[in-house]
Amino acid sequence: MNTYDRRRFIKLLGGSGMMLASFNPLTVFAQSNNPSARVIIVGGGFGGATCAKYLNMFDPGLSVTLIEPSKRFTSCPFSNAVLSGMRDLDSISYGYHAHVKRGINVVHDKVTQIDAAAKKITLGNGEKLSYDRLVLSPGIDFRWEDVEGMNASDMELIPHAWQGGPQTTLLRDQLVAMKDGGTFIIAPPENPFRCPPGPYERVSLIAHYLQQHKPNSKILILDAKEKFSKQPLFMQGWEKLYPGMIEWVSGDTGGRIDHVDVKNKTIHSESGDKHQAEVINFIPPQKAGLIAHTAGLTNSDGWCPVNQRTFESEVHSDIHVIGDASIAGKMPKSGFAANSQGKVCAAAIVSAVHGTKMPEPSYVNTCYSLVSPDYGISVAAVYRFSDDKGIYKVEGSGGVSPKEADANFRKQEARYAKGWYDSITSDSFG
Repeated sequence: MNTYDRRRFIKLLGGSGMMLASFNPLTVFAQSNNPSARVIIVGGGFGGATCAKYLNMFDPGLSVTLIEPSKRFTSCPFSNAVLSGMRDLDSISYGYHAHVKRGINVVHDKVTQIDAAAKKITLGNGEKLSYDRLVLSPGIDFRWEDVEGMNASDMELIPHAWQGGPQTTLLRDQLVAMKDGGTFIIAPPENPFRCPPGPYERVSLIAHYLQQHKPNSKILILDAKEKFSKQPLFMQGWEKLYPGMIEWVSGDTGGRIDHVDVKNKTIHSESGDKHQAEVINFIPPQKAGLIAHTAGLTNSDGWCPVNQRTFESEVHSDIHVIGDASIAGKMPKSGFAANSQGKVCAAAIVSAVHGTKMPEPSYVNTCYSLVSPDYGISVAAVYRFSDDKGIYKVEGSGGVSPKEADANFRKQEARYAKGWYDSITSDSFG
């Protein structure tokens, strides 16, 4: 193979949410000064797995290594369906066989150190790997230092379940053991955090479970915020499907938490109120994953500033940060956003390696939420980049589900949610 198939590249980009305002043909092996550039991706979630796959698709001549400690990735999207009993954990877990089959080197280990000057990373086993370009997709970590009365070990008693896997199972087990007539408390954090509509879909599907199995139970939402994503649609659904079961307390009316008494499963609010429950789902405030902090890539808020066109770090050159850890303008922190960013980042790296102009990117995000198994709502948007605004939402693009929609429309949206999930997981891991 001596030339790069321009039409193939454009087709791949077009199918991945990229807008090609202008593009110069790439002749990969003829023009590149480094035809086998080494790209290492750290983190095998929606962002990292997608980036690795599309780097390989855009330029099979690249040496691509994906480093992920777990042999199977468990997604946060649809983990709420596991909590409600609609799915099991295996149905939202994915391996990396398709990546290996493509020729991507998949390493199941942890990165403990990044030497940006030497362009080397150190693995947990002590091995050092060199890179030409490094992509970090480390997801989130938690700001336990901001939570009075709790630390990381307490999540075994009061789970966050904001990372798919054992925490999901733990919260599910607690819900199953909860007596009928008990109270479930969920405490979502301030923005920004992973998956803004996620806590409210969780409330919805747990309400569905309780309605079926523990109908005298109550759900209390102690929210640090004054409003939340898709709020009118969620509240409309709660009133229709779960009347009298769900109470939402906003940050300015007593929802903001002062401290947590783990032993007695009691939450103390800043307003002086005390709330006790059989099951508490406390979702801590968040920051970029640990390796981003270790590498010195974060700002004072705990997130990674990047060039929002290419996702290259503003701190260290030749290191890109995508997904929840990055500061991506108006884009939310979501699996779909990470998937979109992974493709944009892959295109930026291929263009940089071959010394060609990067296509003008467009970013997308779609988020479906289930209020019940047959009641879906959604929000979608298209984003563009400009030098003065960074990533911004395109006016008039996307939107939310209509509030006046009938039952058939909601049922169709629920079917679309399942189709969306199958599509994005196939795109990232298939």
